Formats: sequence, structure tokens, C-alpha cells
Amino acid sequence: MTPLLAALAEFPTGTLSDALGRTGTMGHAIKPLAPGMRCLGPAFTVRCYPADNLALHQALELVSLGEVLVVDGGDVRDTALVGELMVHAAKLRGLAGLVVQGAVRDAAGIRALGLPVFAAAVAPRGPVKETPGALGVPIQCGGLLVHPGDLVAGDDDGVVVIPAGEAKAVLERARAIREKEEKIRRGLEAGQSTVDLLGLRDKLKE
Repeated sequence: MTPLLAALAEFPTGTLSDALGRTGTMGHAIKPLAPGMRCLGPAFTVRCYPADNLALHQALELVSLGEVLVVDGGDVRDTALVGELMVHAAKLRGLAGLVVQGAVRDAAGIRALGLPVFAAAVAPRGPVKETPGALGVPIQCGGLLVHPGDLVAGDDDGVVVIPAGEAKAVLERARAIREKEEKIRRGLEAGQSTVDLLGLRDKLKE
């Protein structure tokens, strides 16, 4: 992990979203399969044909250590694109995690593997492997446009995508947000209210 990624990894997705101006957040349907799952890494993007995961098998041969596999599976939610064996393969390849707009299956087995997986649904039916998709192209996932190399962060709150060119600026803003929040915590412990600490008194008077 690069120093920039290591520094960004210190922050929860909520802080990163704030540092992006409350943008860059995937829709609430994209959730971790287990509490405590966290990931951060550059996106390796895949677009699959609906209910077909042939492109994912190709992607697992090409991904690099530390990347996050981000999958546009369309709107299908009753057919899983990813199962335990694929997550096992991803873990052996050194992926930082998977984010799937679509369904996964073998949820218990995936949780046992420990690799962070975020998905829109869980369903038992498996996919076909017939139609090539597209790798390393801009995709849509969780309502966001994701480019190859964008930084993808996931935790219990969801998934945030940081455009690659904005990472340093986001880190600076995240550090400023953390400093401000630490001051607020000290104020709360000293007996002040959030109304005063956040400068909301005048708005309430209005």
C-alpha cells in the first residue's frame, strides 16, 4: 500500500464522503456481507452481461495485488455473479476487496474467507458463463460512474469512490475534518452543546 493509500485508510467512509463534498457515495443497497469489513484500493472495473460472470473469470486472471474488483452487473438481483470459489481466487490474487452491483451467494463461506465483499443482494441461483463483458472501462456501480484506477473505500457504512486525481486533495480535507471533529469532541466533554459548537444558534433563532 502506498503512503497515500495508507493515509486515506485511516479515515472512515463518512469522513471521505464529507471530504468529497458529500459526493462519491454509492447507493445504500451496496452493503458489506459482514460487519467490520473494510477495503481501500484502486478500482479494477468489470462490466458483466446480465446474469453472466464470464468476464469476472477473465478479470481474476488480470487483477493486481491490492486492487478492488468493482463490478457492474446491471439490475439483476436474483442471480449471483460471485460465489465462495471466486472470492477464494480473489483472495489468493491479493485483491483488497470486491464491490458488486448485483448479487453474490455462498454468503457464509465468503464471510469465513474474510475478504471484504460489498454487494447489492444475496441470492442462491448461479450465473451462466457465456458472454464476454468489458474490463478496464468506465462502469456504473451503486449509482456512481467508476473509472479504472479510482480509489474505492468500503466499510460498515457503505462504499465511497474517490476519483484518482482528487486523492491528495481529499486526504488534506479529511485531515482538516478530523481536526475539527476532535475539537468538537473536546467541547462536548467540556459541557458545550452541538448547537453552539457547530454555530447553529443563529439558524435556530431564525
